[in-house]
Amino acid sequence: MLLAARLHAPGSYLGIHSVPGGELVRVFQPYMSRVWLQTSSGFQVMECTHDAGIFEWKGEAVTRPYLLRLEHAETGVIEERYDPYAFPVQISGHDLYLFNEGRLLQAYHMLGTHQVKNQGVTGTRFAVWAPNAERVSVVGDFNHWDGRVCPMMARDHSGVWELFIPDLPGGTLYKYEIRNHSTGEILLKTDPYATRYELRPNNAALTPVESRYEWQDNDWMVQRAGWDWLHAPVNIYELHVGSWKRHPDGSFYSYQELADHLIPYLQEMGYSHVELLPISEHPLDESWGYQVTGYFAATSRYGNPEAFMYFVDKCHQAGIGVILDWVPAHFPQDSFSLARFDGTALYEHEDPRLGYHQDWGTYIFNYGRSEVKSFLLSSAHYWLSVFHIDGLRVDAVASMLYLDYSRKEGEWLPNRFGGRENLDAIDFLRELNTMVHGEFSGALTFAEESTSWPAVSRPTYLGGLGFSMKWNMGWMNDTLNYMQLDPIHRHYHHNELTFNQLYAYTENFILPLSHDEVVHGKKSLLDKMSGDVWQMFANLRLLFTYQMTCPGKKINFMGNEFAQGREWRVNHELDWYLLERDPHRGIQMLLRNLNHLYLDTPALHELDFFTEGFSWIDCHDSEQSVISYQRRARDGSFMLVILNFTPVPRTGYRVGVPESRTYQEVFNSDSTYYGGSNIGNPGDIVPTGQQWSGQVDSIIITLPPLAGIILI
Repeated sequence: MLLAARLHAPGSYLGIHSVPGGELVRVFQPYMSRVWLQTSSGFQVMECTHDAGIFEWKGEAVTRPYLLRLEHAETGVIEERYDPYAFPVQISGHDLYLFNEGRLLQAYHMLGTHQVKNQGVTGTRFAVWAPNAERVSVVGDFNHWDGRVCPMMARDHSGVWELFIPDLPGGTLYKYEIRNHSTGEILLKTDPYATRYELRPNNAALTPVESRYEWQDNDWMVQRAGWDWLHAPVNIYELHVGSWKRHPDGSFYSYQELADHLIPYLQEMGYSHVELLPISEHPLDESWGYQVTGYFAATSRYGNPEAFMYFVDKCHQAGIGVILDWVPAHFPQDSFSLARFDGTALYEHEDPRLGYHQDWGTYIFNYGRSEVKSFLLSSAHYWLSVFHIDGLRVDAVASMLYLDYSRKEGEWLPNRFGGRENLDAIDFLRELNTMVHGEFSGALTFAEESTSWPAVSRPTYLGGLGFSMKWNMGWMNDTLNYMQLDPIHRHYHHNELTFNQLYAYTENFILPLSHDEVVHGKKSLLDKMSGDVWQMFANLRLLFTYQMTCPGKKINFMGNEFAQGREWRVNHELDWYLLERDPHRGIQMLLRNLNHLYLDTPALHELDFFTEGFSWIDCHDSEQSVISYQRRARDGSFMLVILNFTPVPRTGYRVGVPESRTYQEVFNSDSTYYGGSNIGNPGDIVPTGQQWSGQVDSIIITLPPLAGIILI
């Protein structure tokens, strides 16, 4: 069985065994010409009992662990190392039980590879879940990738395999060779729990190197723990690490270089958080990170784990939160990774009606399997704990919630009650959010959820899914549809501006203008705008004014802030040269000023999720395509926002006001600073004494074309 690489229980044959008259030590060293065993009387030659490399020694009691002296057959080099089969297993039965129950939230401490001491000897402990394997081996350069040499120990009926290999250096390449017990199929798999992988297109895992990183973000973490995020400004810059900026030769910025260049930019521009498209290890650049193969590893494209810690730490020291895009909805079919991991549908469902995602050609996690739940919950825990991440944006939540998502009749299976809801996924999401909010004070979770599923951002104890916030896809679609219209037709679609207030407080909404809106032929934000070139820029300035003053937290994708002209291209940096041109610099200046106004003005963020923070002044002026509203803070302070969605300047425009006092224009998107025509309202704006639109008084103002103004 050993020579056929089918040894299920290597400890029953290899290692040390009691025999009449003493003890027998048996080792398998197929690449050695001679082997010695260290005994109390020195090194003793072991007998070669099989030409394939089986060596034995029999004698009196052997000290544990025992040392071998090995002579390499090819080179004659002699080295000394401990026998892996001289050491007991270490993983506790309690941890195995919790893992099998789906309740081990830190499974990354048990599975994967870890530098540990076993009986006083330093080495690497390997552990992997493969319940349908006949045999699992650790393979790498250190054993010629030979699956016969380091077979692992099966841990009872847990499905977990374990092996301690002494004196293995950090950074050693390895994989698992798995033989399926039913078919005999041999698979070569990378470690699902690995924390480091080699650079793509290679995909072996690397044994860990002890982290010596010393965090300097204690002030941030303490402040975050008491953070009242419901009433705080949240303004997120969504970023893809590999295409924000690149070196002149096209190479990536490292995590350290990104920190040094990005953080000052975020501070200058007025962003409170940065959200990174998935930086979990993935093999294909063009997937943007959404086809993950390493759920516990920061991609090696940009550096090692300590380098990513440096990035997060520097963000925190600068007052910037870090959010990760996290992908528990599906995983790719790559044969080296999770797909049919032990020759069976282990992480996915066997039935493609449950386990295959037709749109993306990926597999869907089996959320009802306890060990899969432990895997995913532990991944989330890992990023939040080890890397001090401040939040997770959960991708494609809608595809998780519905069994018939993007499927025709007959292509899906109903749940046990005959419905279309994925009950296991719902339970998983609730457990995820309960864990995050319970163990990581101030950390946030965001749902990219595009349907009308109720209570996505309501607590689980009230029947909700428990997310902190939900992306407002309805607001995004309605707004972009409206902005693409020729202004002459906009008055027919006025409800696309006003409809969102009918549901705006049913969830904790965040208003996204994300990467999904500027790829795949959808055109850039600038290109979506109607009209000639001047009007396109004016419309974009108006769009940002509307977004930054509308109730809800904010997110914008990189490049939006300076009116990137082309769609986002993952293999190129942003078109930074556009900032040499006045219109693009104007957009950047406008959004910088809006961002800081949002951060500094309680009326624009304190009551984002509450009806008290917003009220219409006039939402009925569809003929002129004008809307006006007020935003309020908890102390009663307020701002007035008036938006003109036509290229017609409107003089003598009457607006109702809630107080009879003088007003000033504090922001105008038509300012020449931003590339506008500079039509506006300088000086004091005095009330007329006439009630209007249900308000106690009114003012007469000039509305600039395709522009928004803010009054205080």
